[in-house]
Amino acid sequence: MLKKLAVIGFGSAMISVGINMFILPFHLINGGIFGISLLLNYVWGLKVGLMFILLNIPIYLFALKKDPIYFYNGILGAVFSGCLIELLLPLNGLMNLPIISSVIIGATIIGVGVGVMLRNHISPGGMDLLALLIAKWTKVNVGVIMVTLDAVIILTGLFLLQDARLLYSLLIISIIGMLATIITSFRRVSM
Repeated sequence: MLKKLAVIGFGSAMISVGINMFILPFHLINGGIFGISLLLNYVWGLKVGLMFILLNIPIYLFALKKDPIYFYNGILGAVFSGCLIELLLPLNGLMNLPIISSVIIGATIIGVGVGVMLRNHISPGGMDLLALLIAKWTKVNVGVIMVTLDAVIILTGLFLLQDARLLYSLLIISIIGMLATIITSFRRVSM
């Protein structure tokens, strides 16, 4: 249990730092429920962390019915991530990097956080939890499923906000998906 909490804390902190320091300042989005929460923030000013937790409720209920272990891990991951996003909001605007640097650094930090959590069968919530369940049933790598779902969300955001900068978000989900795929693909070495 202690290892699980450490993984959740580390992954959630990485996601929160990546979003607040590198994604929010440029009004970019990443995929999944995080992306939808960011869109709601940009359009209506709603709190990202709170929206993230609330939007996860239907997915949690679905997971509870299909796989209670993923449900409990998902709740922990989503609540930690949602709360840390709000707590670390003061990081927004702390660094002034060019947009491409911000995208690469932010996506790498988020990708490591998401990948470490998924490798330990812990979801940061949202589409990641849904992707974990789909991967379990279909044997398709969870990173591939995430990139597909995320691309749909970003293209929807591009259509709604009509801001060409959102094309950078495709790079964000590609980096996050690639890192999640790499981190979840390595086999554990047993001694």
